[in-house]
Amino acid sequence: MRLNSLHARLRWLIIVVLAAVLLPLGVMSFRRTITEVDELSDGRLAQSARTLQVLIEHAGMHAISDHAAEGIQVPIETTYPRPTKTLGHTHESEVGFQIFDHSGRVVLATANLASLPPPATGDANFQDVQQGGYRWRVFTLHDLADDIVIRTGERYDSRHDITHAVWLEHSLPLLIALPLLALLVGWAVRRGLRPLESLTRALSAREPGTQEPVVLPDAPLELQPVLSALNGQLVRMEDALERERRFSADVAHELRTPLASAMINLESAMTTADPVELHTSLASAQHGVAALARRIEQLLALARLESGAASGQRTPIDLVAIAMDVIEELAPVIAESGVEMSVAPLPPQVIILGYEAALAALLRNLLENAMRHVPAGGQVQLSIELGERVALVDVIDDGPGIPAERRASVFARFHREAGGHGDGYGLGLSIVQRAAQLHGATIELLDSPYGRGLRVSVAIPLSPQAVTHDDSPVTPAQ
Repeated sequence: MRLNSLHARLRWLIIVVLAAVLLPLGVMSFRRTITEVDELSDGRLAQSARTLQVLIEHAGMHAISDHAAEGIQVPIETTYPRPTKTLGHTHESEVGFQIFDHSGRVVLATANLASLPPPATGDANFQDVQQGGYRWRVFTLHDLADDIVIRTGERYDSRHDITHAVWLEHSLPLLIALPLLALLVGWAVRRGLRPLESLTRALSAREPGTQEPVVLPDAPLELQPVLSALNGQLVRMEDALERERRFSADVAHELRTPLASAMINLESAMTTADPVELHTSLASAQHGVAALARRIEQLLALARLESGAASGQRTPIDLVAIAMDVIEELAPVIAESGVEMSVAPLPPQVIILGYEAALAALLRNLLENAMRHVPAGGQVQLSIELGERVALVDVIDDGPGIPAERRASVFARFHREAGGHGDGYGLGLSIVQRAAQLHGATIELLDSPYGRGLRVSVAIPLSPQAVTHDDSPVTPAQ
Protein backbone atom coordinates (compact mmCIF):
# COMPACT_ATOMS: atom_id res chain seq x y z
CA MET A 1 0.00 0.00 0.00
CA ARG A 2 1.34 3.38 -1.01
CA LEU A 3 0.68 5.95 1.67
CA ASN A 4 1.09 9.54 0.48
CA SER A 5 -0.46 10.97 3.64
CA LEU A 6 1.71 11.46 6.69
CA HIS A 7 -1.40 10.98 8.81
CA ALA A 8 -2.19 7.61 7.19
CA ARG A 9 1.44 6.53 7.34
CA LEU A 10 1.75 7.27 11.05
CA ARG A 11 -1.59 5.64 11.81
CA TRP A 12 -0.74 2.42 9.99
CA LEU A 13 2.78 2.32 11.37
CA ILE A 14 1.44 2.59 14.92
CA ILE A 15 -1.22 -0.06 14.27
CA VAL A 16 1.33 -2.41 12.71
CA VAL A 17 3.69 -1.90 15.66
CA LEU A 18 0.88 -2.55 18.15
CA ALA A 19 -0.21 -5.65 16.24
CA ALA A 20 3.39 -6.86 16.01
CA VAL A 21 3.69 -6.55 19.79
CA LEU A 22 0.22 -7.58 20.95
CA LEU A 23 -0.39 -10.58 18.66
CA PRO A 24 2.81 -12.48 19.63
CA LEU A 25 2.15 -11.64 23.27
CA GLY A 26 -1.41 -12.94 22.91
CA VAL A 27 -0.21 -16.16 21.26
CA MET A 28 2.44 -16.69 23.92
CA SER A 29 -0.07 -15.98 26.68
CA PHE A 30 -2.60 -18.37 25.09
CA ARG A 31 -0.06 -21.18 24.82
CA ARG A 32 1.11 -20.59 28.35
CA THR A 33 -2.48 -20.66 29.63
CA ILE A 34 -3.27 -23.90 27.74
CA THR A 35 -0.15 -25.50 29.18
CA GLU A 36 -1.19 -24.43 32.68
CA VAL A 37 -4.73 -25.76 32.09
CA ASP A 38 -3.39 -29.13 30.93
CA GLU A 39 -1.09 -29.38 33.93
CA LEU A 40 -3.90 -28.38 36.27
CA SER A 41 -6.23 -30.97 34.70
CA ASP A 42 -3.59 -33.67 35.01
CA GLY A 43 -3.16 -32.67 38.65
CA ARG A 44 -6.89 -33.03 39.23
CA LEU A 45 -6.82 -36.53 37.76
CA ALA A 46 -3.94 -37.55 40.04
CA GLN A 47 -5.63 -35.92 43.04
CA SER A 48 -8.90 -37.75 42.30
CA ALA A 49 -7.05 -41.08 42.13
CA ARG A 50 -5.34 -40.48 45.45
CA THR A 51 -8.63 -39.43 47.03
CA LEU A 52 -10.17 -42.73 45.93
CA GLN A 53 -7.11 -44.50 47.32
CA VAL A 54 -7.66 -42.95 50.76
CA LEU A 55 -11.38 -43.73 50.71
CA ILE A 56 -10.71 -47.38 49.80
CA GLU A 57 -8.16 -47.69 52.59
CA HIS A 58 -10.76 -46.52 55.10
CA ALA A 59 -13.68 -48.53 53.68
CA GLY A 60 -11.68 -51.68 52.98
CA MET A 61 -11.19 -53.24 49.60
CA HIS A 62 -12.83 -56.53 50.67
CA ALA A 63 -16.07 -54.76 51.44
CA ILE A 64 -16.20 -53.40 47.93
CA SER A 65 -15.14 -56.66 46.28
CA ASP A 66 -17.63 -58.76 48.24
CA HIS A 67 -20.48 -56.36 47.57
CA ALA A 68 -20.78 -57.34 43.94
CA ALA A 69 -19.04 -60.12 42.20
CA GLU A 70 -19.42 -58.39 38.85
CA GLY A 71 -18.24 -55.05 40.13
CA ILE A 72 -20.14 -51.86 40.89
CA GLN A 73 -21.00 -49.27 38.21
CA VAL A 74 -21.55 -45.66 39.20
CA PRO A 75 -24.39 -44.23 37.07
CA ILE A 76 -23.76 -41.08 34.99
CA GLU A 77 -26.29 -38.31 34.55
CA THR A 78 -25.97 -36.57 31.18
CA THR A 79 -28.65 -33.97 31.85
CA TYR A 80 -30.20 -32.30 34.84
CA PRO A 81 -33.46 -30.42 35.24
CA ARG A 82 -33.36 -26.64 35.33
CA PRO A 83 -35.83 -24.39 37.11
CA THR A 84 -37.22 -23.49 33.70
CA LYS A 85 -38.09 -27.16 33.14
CA THR A 86 -35.63 -27.47 30.29
CA LEU A 87 -32.82 -29.95 30.21
CA GLY A 88 -29.30 -28.68 30.70
CA HIS A 89 -25.91 -30.21 30.07
CA THR A 90 -23.87 -31.78 32.89
CA HIS A 91 -20.17 -32.54 32.95
CA GLU A 92 -20.56 -35.89 34.74
CA SER A 93 -20.18 -37.83 31.51
CA GLU A 94 -16.85 -36.15 30.79
CA VAL A 95 -15.07 -37.58 33.85
CA GLY A 96 -14.85 -41.06 35.31
CA PHE A 97 -12.76 -43.63 37.18
CA GLN A 98 -11.99 -47.36 37.45
CA ILE A 99 -10.77 -49.54 40.34
CA PHE A 100 -9.19 -52.91 39.59
CA ASP A 101 -8.35 -55.67 42.08
CA HIS A 102 -5.16 -57.71 42.02
CA SER A 103 -6.60 -59.98 39.32
CA GLY A 104 -7.41 -57.10 36.99
CA ARG A 105 -11.17 -57.29 37.60
CA VAL A 106 -13.12 -54.06 37.69
CA VAL A 107 -14.61 -53.76 41.16
CA LEU A 108 -15.83 -50.16 40.93
CA ALA A 109 -16.17 -47.88 37.88
CA THR A 110 -18.30 -45.15 36.36
CA ALA A 111 -20.55 -46.24 33.55
CA ASN A 112 -18.67 -44.31 30.91
CA LEU A 113 -15.37 -46.03 31.69
CA ALA A 114 -16.60 -49.47 32.84
CA SER A 115 -15.68 -51.21 29.58
CA LEU A 116 -12.17 -49.73 29.33
CA PRO A 117 -9.62 -52.61 29.50
CA PRO A 118 -7.26 -52.67 32.46
CA PRO A 119 -3.84 -51.04 32.04
CA ALA A 120 -1.00 -53.18 30.81
CA THR A 121 2.14 -53.69 32.81
CA GLY A 122 4.60 -50.89 32.18
CA ASP A 123 2.06 -48.31 31.00
CA ALA A 124 2.87 -44.73 31.89
CA ASN A 125 0.99 -42.95 34.64
CA PHE A 126 -0.60 -40.50 32.16
CA GLN A 127 -1.98 -41.82 28.85
CA ASP A 128 -4.31 -40.86 26.03
CA VAL A 129 -6.87 -43.58 25.18
CA GLN A 130 -9.99 -43.97 23.02
CA GLN A 131 -13.24 -44.96 24.77
CA GLY A 132 -16.85 -44.66 23.67
CA GLY A 133 -15.96 -42.59 20.61
CA TYR A 134 -14.07 -40.04 22.66
CA ARG A 135 -10.45 -39.36 23.38
CA TRP A 136 -9.63 -39.58 27.10
CA ARG A 137 -6.78 -38.45 29.27
CA VAL A 138 -6.27 -41.07 32.03
CA PHE A 139 -4.09 -41.35 35.12
CA THR A 140 -3.16 -44.78 36.56
CA LEU A 141 -2.24 -45.24 40.25
CA HIS A 142 -0.88 -48.57 41.52
CA ASP A 143 -1.72 -49.09 45.21
CA LEU A 144 0.78 -51.72 46.31
CA ALA A 145 -0.50 -51.80 49.88
CA ASP A 146 -4.03 -52.90 48.89
CA ASP A 147 -2.86 -54.51 45.65
CA ILE A 148 -5.30 -52.51 43.55
CA VAL A 149 -5.10 -50.21 40.53
CA ILE A 150 -7.00 -46.94 40.41
CA ARG A 151 -7.51 -45.15 37.11
CA THR A 152 -9.16 -41.74 36.66
CA GLY A 153 -9.99 -40.13 33.34
CA GLU A 154 -11.25 -36.97 31.68
CA ARG A 155 -12.50 -36.48 28.17
CA TYR A 156 -10.52 -34.15 25.97
CA ASP A 157 -13.62 -32.33 24.78
CA SER A 158 -13.98 -31.07 28.35
CA ARG A 159 -10.51 -29.64 28.09
CA HIS A 160 -11.35 -28.29 24.65
CA ASP A 161 -14.23 -26.34 26.16
CA ILE A 162 -11.74 -24.70 28.47
CA THR A 163 -9.38 -24.13 25.53
CA HIS A 164 -12.16 -22.46 23.52
CA ALA A 165 -13.03 -20.28 26.46
CA VAL A 166 -9.38 -19.28 26.86
CA TRP A 167 -9.07 -18.61 23.12
CA LEU A 168 -12.10 -16.36 23.19
CA GLU A 169 -10.80 -14.61 26.29
CA HIS A 170 -7.47 -13.88 24.58
CA SER A 171 -8.58 -13.23 21.01
CA LEU A 172 -11.85 -11.39 21.49
CA PRO A 173 -10.27 -8.40 23.28
CA LEU A 174 -7.69 -8.14 20.48
CA LEU A 175 -10.34 -8.37 17.76
CA ILE A 176 -12.32 -5.63 19.46
CA ALA A 177 -9.33 -3.57 20.60
CA LEU A 178 -7.45 -3.35 17.30
CA PRO A 179 -10.23 -1.55 15.35
CA LEU A 180 -10.84 0.64 18.38
CA LEU A 181 -7.12 1.33 18.59
CA ALA A 182 -7.11 2.21 14.88
CA LEU A 183 -9.81 4.83 15.49
CA LEU A 184 -8.10 6.22 18.58
CA VAL A 185 -4.68 6.24 16.88
CA GLY A 186 -6.18 8.09 13.90
CA TRP A 187 -7.66 10.68 16.24
CA ALA A 188 -4.40 10.99 18.19
CA VAL A 189 -2.32 11.36 15.02
CA ARG A 190 -4.64 14.03 13.63
CA ARG A 191 -4.44 15.91 16.90
CA GLY A 192 -0.66 15.50 17.06
CA LEU A 193 -0.24 16.81 13.51
CA ARG A 194 -2.25 19.97 14.09
CA PRO A 195 0.93 22.09 14.36
CA LEU A 196 1.80 21.04 10.78
CA GLU A 197 -1.64 22.14 9.63
CA SER A 198 -1.11 25.45 11.42
CA LEU A 199 2.27 25.81 9.68
CA THR A 200 0.62 25.13 6.32
CA ARG A 201 -2.01 27.80 6.96
CA ALA A 202 0.66 30.28 8.09
CA LEU A 203 2.72 29.70 4.95
CA SER A 204 -0.34 29.96 2.71
CA ALA A 205 -1.31 33.27 4.32
CA ARG A 206 2.24 34.67 4.06
CA GLU A 207 2.47 37.72 1.80
CA PRO A 208 5.06 37.50 -1.01
CA GLY A 209 8.15 39.61 -0.36
CA THR A 210 7.69 39.85 3.39
CA GLN A 211 10.58 38.97 5.69
CA GLU A 212 8.43 38.53 8.78
CA PRO A 213 9.22 35.16 10.42
CA VAL A 214 6.63 32.43 10.56
CA VAL A 215 5.44 32.21 14.17
CA LEU A 216 3.45 29.30 15.63
CA PRO A 217 2.24 29.83 19.21
CA ASP A 218 3.09 26.87 21.43
CA ALA A 219 5.00 25.08 18.67
CA PRO A 220 6.22 21.61 19.75
CA LEU A 221 9.92 21.22 20.49
CA GLU A 222 10.36 18.95 17.45
CA LEU A 223 8.92 21.63 15.15
CA GLN A 224 10.95 24.54 16.49
CA PRO A 225 14.19 23.62 14.60
CA VAL A 226 12.09 23.25 11.44
CA LEU A 227 10.59 26.69 12.00
CA SER A 228 14.00 28.19 12.66
CA ALA A 229 15.51 26.65 9.52
CA LEU A 230 12.45 27.59 7.45
CA ASN A 231 12.52 31.20 8.62
CA GLY A 232 16.23 31.42 7.86
CA GLN A 233 15.66 29.97 4.40
CA LEU A 234 12.78 32.37 3.73
CA VAL A 235 14.92 35.34 4.76
CA ARG A 236 17.77 34.23 2.50
CA MET A 237 15.37 33.64 -0.35
CA GLU A 238 13.75 37.04 0.04
CA ASP A 239 17.18 38.67 0.25
CA ALA A 240 18.26 36.92 -2.94
CA LEU A 241 15.07 37.95 -4.73
CA GLU A 242 15.46 41.51 -3.49
CA ARG A 243 19.05 41.60 -4.74
CA GLU A 244 17.91 40.29 -8.11
CA ARG A 245 15.13 42.88 -8.35
CA ARG A 246 17.42 45.70 -7.26
CA PHE A 247 20.18 44.56 -9.58
CA SER A 248 17.82 44.33 -12.55
CA ALA A 249 16.49 47.81 -11.89
CA ASP A 250 20.01 49.20 -11.44
CA VAL A 251 21.23 47.57 -14.64
CA ALA A 252 18.32 49.01 -16.60
CA HIS A 253 19.02 52.44 -15.14
CA GLU A 254 22.78 52.37 -15.65
CA LEU A 255 22.71 51.07 -19.22
CA ARG A 256 20.08 53.51 -20.45
CA THR A 257 22.37 56.57 -20.48
CA PRO A 258 25.37 55.12 -22.38
CA LEU A 259 23.06 53.42 -24.85
CA ALA A 260 21.21 56.67 -25.47
CA SER A 261 24.51 58.54 -25.90
CA ALA A 262 25.83 55.99 -28.38
CA MET A 263 22.55 56.08 -30.35
CA ILE A 264 22.64 59.90 -30.55
CA ASN A 265 26.23 59.93 -31.79
CA LEU A 266 25.49 57.24 -34.40
CA GLU A 267 22.41 59.10 -35.62
CA SER A 268 24.47 62.29 -35.83
CA ALA A 269 27.13 60.48 -37.86
CA MET A 270 24.50 59.09 -40.22
CA THR A 271 22.94 62.51 -40.91
CA THR A 272 26.12 64.64 -41.37
CA ALA A 273 28.14 65.12 -44.55
CA ASP A 274 31.03 66.90 -42.85
CA PRO A 275 34.01 64.48 -42.54
CA VAL A 276 35.28 66.19 -39.39
CA GLU A 277 31.90 66.03 -37.68
CA LEU A 278 31.46 62.44 -38.88
CA HIS A 279 34.81 61.46 -37.39
CA THR A 280 33.97 63.22 -34.12
CA SER A 281 30.55 61.54 -33.87
CA LEU A 282 31.96 58.08 -34.62
CA ALA A 283 34.76 58.60 -32.11
CA SER A 284 32.21 59.65 -29.48
CA ALA A 285 30.02 56.65 -30.33
CA GLN A 286 33.05 54.34 -30.06
CA HIS A 287 33.95 55.86 -26.71
CA GLY A 288 30.36 55.43 -25.53
CA VAL A 289 30.25 51.79 -26.67
CA ALA A 290 33.59 51.11 -24.95
CA ALA A 291 32.25 52.72 -21.78
CA LEU A 292 29.12 50.64 -22.10
CA ALA A 293 31.18 47.45 -22.48
CA ARG A 294 33.22 48.30 -19.40
CA ARG A 295 30.07 49.07 -17.42
CA ILE A 296 28.52 45.74 -18.47
CA GLU A 297 31.73 43.96 -17.47
CA GLN A 298 31.58 45.53 -14.02
CA LEU A 299 27.90 44.71 -13.66
CA LEU A 300 28.55 41.08 -14.60
CA ALA A 301 31.42 40.88 -12.14
CA LEU A 302 29.18 42.22 -9.41
CA ALA A 303 26.42 39.78 -10.41
CA ARG A 304 28.80 36.82 -10.20
CA LEU A 305 29.90 37.86 -6.75
CA GLU A 306 26.34 38.58 -5.62
CA SER A 307 25.14 35.15 -6.72
CA GLY A 308 28.03 33.42 -4.99
CA ALA A 309 29.55 32.06 -8.19
CA ALA A 310 32.94 32.17 -6.52
CA SER A 311 31.77 30.31 -3.43
CA GLY A 312 33.01 26.92 -4.58
CA GLN A 313 36.06 25.08 -3.32
CA ARG A 314 38.89 27.37 -2.22
CA THR A 315 42.34 26.81 -3.62
CA PRO A 316 45.81 28.03 -2.56
CA ILE A 317 46.51 31.32 -4.34
CA ASP A 318 49.61 33.52 -4.48
CA LEU A 319 48.31 37.03 -3.78
CA VAL A 320 51.57 38.60 -5.04
CA ALA A 321 51.28 36.85 -8.43
CA ILE A 322 47.67 38.01 -8.79
CA ALA A 323 48.70 41.59 -7.98
CA MET A 324 51.40 41.50 -10.68
CA ASP A 325 48.92 40.16 -13.24
CA VAL A 326 46.43 42.92 -12.38
CA ILE A 327 49.09 45.66 -12.69
CA GLU A 328 50.16 44.26 -16.06
CA GLU A 329 46.53 44.22 -17.20
CA LEU A 330 46.05 47.85 -16.11
CA ALA A 331 49.32 49.08 -17.61
CA PRO A 332 47.60 50.87 -20.57
CA VAL A 333 45.12 52.52 -18.19
CA ILE A 334 47.93 53.60 -15.86
CA ALA A 335 49.93 55.07 -18.74
CA GLU A 336 46.92 56.97 -20.07
CA SER A 337 45.92 58.36 -16.65
CA GLY A 338 49.18 60.18 -16.03
CA VAL A 339 49.22 58.86 -12.46
CA GLU A 340 52.46 57.65 -10.92
CA MET A 341 51.87 54.03 -9.95
CA SER A 342 54.31 52.48 -7.47
CA VAL A 343 54.56 49.11 -5.77
CA ALA A 344 56.12 48.76 -2.35
CA PRO A 345 58.63 45.90 -1.92
CA LEU A 346 56.62 42.71 -1.97
CA PRO A 347 57.30 39.40 -0.24
CA PRO A 348 58.26 36.53 -2.57
CA GLN A 349 54.92 34.84 -1.96
CA VAL A 350 51.75 35.35 0.04
CA ILE A 351 49.72 32.16 -0.13
CA ILE A 352 46.08 32.23 0.98
CA LEU A 353 43.09 29.99 0.43
CA GLY A 354 40.62 31.79 -1.75
CA TYR A 355 39.05 32.45 -5.12
CA GLU A 356 41.33 33.80 -7.82
CA ALA A 357 38.64 35.66 -9.79
CA ALA A 358 37.31 37.41 -6.68
CA LEU A 359 40.77 38.48 -5.47
CA ALA A 360 41.70 39.77 -8.92
CA ALA A 361 38.45 41.77 -9.02
CA LEU A 362 39.24 43.18 -5.56
CA LEU A 363 42.75 44.39 -6.52
CA ARG A 364 41.68 45.64 -9.95
CA ASN A 365 38.83 47.75 -8.62
CA LEU A 366 40.89 49.16 -5.73
CA LEU A 367 43.58 50.36 -8.16
CA GLU A 368 41.08 51.67 -10.73
CA ASN A 369 39.12 53.50 -8.05
CA ALA A 370 42.29 55.15 -6.73
CA MET A 371 43.47 56.24 -10.20
CA ARG A 372 40.03 57.59 -11.03
CA HIS A 373 40.12 59.98 -8.07
CA VAL A 374 43.75 61.06 -8.40
CA PRO A 375 44.49 63.91 -10.85
CA ALA A 376 47.29 63.65 -13.41
CA GLY A 377 50.67 63.73 -11.69
CA GLY A 378 49.26 62.19 -8.52
CA GLN A 379 50.47 59.04 -6.76
CA VAL A 380 49.01 55.60 -6.16
CA GLN A 381 50.89 52.94 -4.21
CA LEU A 382 50.16 49.24 -3.74
CA SER A 383 51.64 47.27 -0.87
CA ILE A 384 51.17 43.66 0.27
CA GLU A 385 52.51 42.54 3.65
CA LEU A 386 52.32 39.48 5.83
CA GLY A 387 50.73 40.32 9.18
CA GLU A 388 49.83 38.09 12.10
CA ARG A 389 47.55 35.44 10.52
CA VAL A 390 46.44 37.91 7.82
CA ALA A 391 47.65 39.28 4.50
CA LEU A 392 47.51 43.10 4.48
CA VAL A 393 46.72 44.80 1.16
CA ASP A 394 47.03 48.63 1.12
CA VAL A 395 46.17 50.96 -1.76
CA ILE A 396 47.25 54.52 -0.97
CA ASP A 397 46.65 57.67 -3.04
CA ASP A 398 47.10 61.42 -2.66
CA GLY A 399 43.76 62.39 -4.19
CA PRO A 400 41.01 64.41 -2.57
CA GLY A 401 40.16 61.58 -0.15
CA ILE A 402 36.80 60.92 1.49
CA PRO A 403 35.63 62.70 4.64
CA ALA A 404 35.27 60.34 7.60
CA GLU A 405 31.52 60.94 7.90
CA ARG A 406 30.91 59.75 4.31
CA ARG A 407 33.17 56.68 4.27
CA ALA A 408 30.41 54.27 5.37
CA SER A 409 28.27 55.10 2.33
CA VAL A 410 30.86 54.56 -0.42
CA PHE A 411 30.27 50.78 -0.46
CA ALA A 412 26.72 51.26 -1.74
CA ARG A 413 26.31 50.27 -5.37
CA PHE A 414 26.35 53.13 -7.90
CA HIS A 415 27.52 55.57 -5.24
CA ARG A 416 29.79 58.25 -6.72
CA GLU A 417 31.94 60.62 -4.74
CA ALA A 418 32.06 64.19 -5.91
CA GLY A 419 35.38 65.26 -7.41
CA GLY A 420 36.15 61.92 -9.08
CA HIS A 421 37.74 61.83 -12.51
CA GLY A 422 37.00 59.47 -15.38
CA ASP A 423 33.91 57.40 -16.14
CA GLY A 424 33.27 55.76 -12.80
CA TYR A 425 29.93 54.11 -12.17
CA GLY A 426 29.94 53.59 -8.43
CA LEU A 427 30.37 49.82 -8.66
CA GLY A 428 34.06 49.41 -7.83
CA LEU A 429 33.88 49.42 -4.04
CA SER A 430 30.73 47.25 -4.11
CA ILE A 431 32.72 44.59 -5.95
CA VAL A 432 35.60 45.04 -3.49
CA GLN A 433 33.23 44.62 -0.56
CA ARG A 434 31.65 41.45 -1.95
CA ALA A 435 35.04 39.89 -2.73
CA ALA A 436 36.17 40.69 0.81
CA GLN A 437 33.04 39.06 2.24
CA LEU A 438 33.76 35.86 0.32
CA HIS A 439 37.16 35.65 2.06
CA GLY A 440 36.08 36.78 5.52
CA ALA A 441 38.26 39.86 5.08
CA THR A 442 37.86 43.29 6.66
CA ILE A 443 38.13 46.66 4.91
CA GLU A 444 39.17 49.93 6.50
CA LEU A 445 39.13 53.39 4.90
CA LEU A 446 41.89 55.44 6.55
CA ASP A 447 43.72 58.69 6.05
CA SER A 448 46.57 58.60 3.55
CA PRO A 449 50.15 58.93 4.87
CA TYR A 450 50.77 61.45 2.04
CA GLY A 451 48.90 64.12 4.03
CA ARG A 452 45.88 64.04 1.74
CA GLY A 453 44.00 61.30 -0.06
CA LEU A 454 42.81 57.89 1.08
CA ARG A 455 44.27 54.62 2.27
CA VAL A 456 42.20 51.48 1.69
CA SER A 457 43.42 48.61 3.89
CA VAL A 458 42.17 45.04 3.39
CA ALA A 459 43.07 42.26 5.88
CA ILE A 460 42.58 38.79 4.38
CA PRO A 461 42.81 35.81 6.81
CA LEU A 462 45.61 33.34 6.10
CA SER A 463 44.19 30.54 8.24
CA PRO A 464 42.52 27.67 6.34
CA GLN A 465 39.95 27.58 9.13
CA ALA A 466 38.82 31.13 8.39
CA VAL A 467 35.06 31.03 8.08
CA THR A 468 33.36 32.93 5.31
CA HIS A 469 30.05 34.55 6.14
CA ASP A 470 28.63 35.65 2.80
CA ASP A 471 26.08 37.99 4.31
CA SER A 472 28.28 39.50 7.04
CA PRO A 473 28.72 43.22 6.65
CA VAL A 474 32.13 44.79 5.97
CA THR A 475 32.28 47.87 8.14
CA PRO A 476 34.82 50.55 7.25
CA ALA A 477 36.64 52.38 10.01
CA GLN A 478 35.33 55.84 10.72
